[in-house]
Amino acid sequence: MPIAKAWSAALLGIDGRIIEIEADLGGGLSRVTLVGLPDAGLREAKDRVRSAIRNSGQPWPDGKVTLGLSPANLPKVGSAYDLGIAAAILAATGAVPTTRLLGTVLLGELALDGRIRAVRGILPGLLAARAAGYGRAVVPQDSLAEAALVDGIDVAGAPHLRDLVAWLKSELDLPAPSPPSPAAAPETPDLADVVGQPEARWGLEVAAAGGHHLLLTGPPGVGKTMLAKRLPGLLPRLSSDESLEVTAVHSVDGSLSKSSPLVTVPPFVAPHHSISIAALIGGGSGIAMPGAISRAHRGVLFLDEVCEFGGQCLESLRTVLEEGEVRIARVKGAITYPARFQLVLAANPCACAPPKDADCVCSPTARRRYLGRLSGPLLDRVDLRVRLRPLSAISAHDTGPAESSETVRGRVLQARERAARRWSEHGWRSNSEVPGPALRRKFTLPPDATVLLDRALDRGALSGRGADRCLRIAWTLADLDGEPRPGADQVSSALAFRERVAA
Repeated sequence: MPIAKAWSAALLGIDGRIIEIEADLGGGLSRVTLVGLPDAGLREAKDRVRSAIRNSGQPWPDGKVTLGLSPANLPKVGSAYDLGIAAAILAATGAVPTTRLLGTVLLGELALDGRIRAVRGILPGLLAARAAGYGRAVVPQDSLAEAALVDGIDVAGAPHLRDLVAWLKSELDLPAPSPPSPAAAPETPDLADVVGQPEARWGLEVAAAGGHHLLLTGPPGVGKTMLAKRLPGLLPRLSSDESLEVTAVHSVDGSLSKSSPLVTVPPFVAPHHSISIAALIGGGSGIAMPGAISRAHRGVLFLDEVCEFGGQCLESLRTVLEEGEVRIARVKGAITYPARFQLVLAANPCACAPPKDADCVCSPTARRRYLGRLSGPLLDRVDLRVRLRPLSAISAHDTGPAESSETVRGRVLQARERAARRWSEHGWRSNSEVPGPALRRKFTLPPDATVLLDRALDRGALSGRGADRCLRIAWTLADLDGEPRPGADQVSSALAFRERVAA
């Protein structure tokens, strides 16, 4: 009996895996059987494909059609297999030759009239096809800009199933993607817009220079959100490998721009405090989808009004902040998503949050209870803690000219370059990535520089994790000062960032 094959790609997190699609035509009653652990959306593909084939002027086979997706033990999710299923059925009926199907990966969803719609995960799917040795791919025409980001594989775009049929018959050449144009740097808010707050501006610069997490506390309206939104403008642009990694996450999430899909600047993600754990960390039925923390990979995750977030949401960040990735286990499989981001928290000092502390009506117990929603283990993972004060003047004459983001970014890039050169042979790119044992053993500071840390540890004011984070901050301060290694002054300043009281 006629059997034909086509190939598509499945997604496991941001990793792709090639799927072999087999179509077997048999006798008996006319029906379609789909095997290979399809989800509900994929089980509906047999109806979409039948209508698309008929409306494209091609005959639907009589009798039983069995469709097998291998490997059979891998869950198949989504509608990206429609194009491959249709091609396999058409090849099995003899409507198209199989010559061009060999070595070709097909990705796309079919509309009932035969149009080929864009799907999520084109970029990781093509990366998997290239890694598996496939030299050609056909994708929806609307996804050509995203497909152009992958080199080393011939990609063509098809707007309709009729065009794919004509291409398989060598009657038509499908359009190839245009070379990706250099992405224009998006406009980012300028740090010069922030009035006053020199201490907070300095904390933001230190956070950008070392990749440190940051907690901003203060009354409403003093600039906490403004400062957080200006952090991406101080960070270095993403490297080519980082851009593809971040773009792959956004491709799986379905949030890429069609015109300029490549993500070149650190993303900024600011979820609402009503977000669920699944939306923050990742999850959902079937194969887990990326959450807000993965969309913020290589960028900034900003939690405004952090005390209003659910306790379980906040505590779920603890392991992620240490490991830089999130592992989500579901019945149908475990998925790992990257999640190495800079965490910025913003909080009011109390629930009533008046402009001036003297007007607060909260009792001391209520103030402690409000900020107590941030647990000690979570705060222990936040490197820098900065208190913002109420504004005393808003005119430039009183506050002095503020530095722009470009000026501060220049110092940040210089500090990052010093750190990158120092840690290059170890594979670390910023001070925040250096493990504590390496700082304590291979890059040990002299005893006169760490005496304050020893005293803080002795009196219980600092944990071992906190001491390691103080050392990382000290190295960042030394990089900003142009010093080869931290001294007592940098360690003292780093300890002050950790010991500042938020309330």
